[in-house]
Amino acid sequence: MTEDLPELRASDADRERVAEILRDAVAEGRLAMEEFDERLDAAYKARTYGELEPLTADLPVAAAGPAAPLSLRKESGAPTPWSERIVSGTEGSAVGIALLGGFQRKGRWTIGRRFTAACLMGGGEIDLREADFAGPEVVITCWAVMGGVNIVVPPGVEVDVRGLGIMGGFDAGEDGVPGDPGAPRVIVRGLALMGGVGVERKLLRAEKRRLKEERRRLADNPRKELD
Repeated sequence: MTEDLPELRASDADRERVAEILRDAVAEGRLAMEEFDERLDAAYKARTYGELEPLTADLPVAAAGPAAPLSLRKESGAPTPWSERIVSGTEGSAVGIALLGGFQRKGRWTIGRRFTAACLMGGGEIDLREADFAGPEVVITCWAVMGGVNIVVPPGVEVDVRGLGIMGGFDAGEDGVPGDPGAPRVIVRGLALMGGVGVERKLLRAEKRRLKEERRRLADNPRKELD
């Protein structure tokens, strides 16, 4: 998609998504540190999608179109159908590491079938509200030692929590909530030692705004809707 829109201006979120893909690649041994530094520097200097696209073109996650603008996927503001968000055949992002710091996976990205979050005296955020899924079921393994991992899922996703908390917490509040037909299933497992792993369900701001406008429209035109 980006090759058709090379001059479209990239946002800070687009640059950060490419940076996260590069971090995953160096963690998996796909990029040497020197090449990673060069690409990361180019990513933060990029002004257009045409400049971002070559930075991930030779990485497996590029098959999911990491730099493509989200607005072009669904201009109406309505959520993208689950059938379009489960992209089997791609690897997706597989690891997030926070050592005395933090990591984020948010916006448009692809989570792999197996994702490991390791946090030592740090924190991680895994936001799946705009994410694509490398399969109908993904497993997130969390290791939180004196740190924490927060996982945000959209409505409709089934969550199965199987983790253990020792002098810490493993939130199972969303465990067992039935999912929508065709929606992916997220299994959260692992260990929280003097730390915490939380799962919460949230709408995107754009979706909240759309639903609010829809309720206002129904309130303003009740008879028209009944007809």
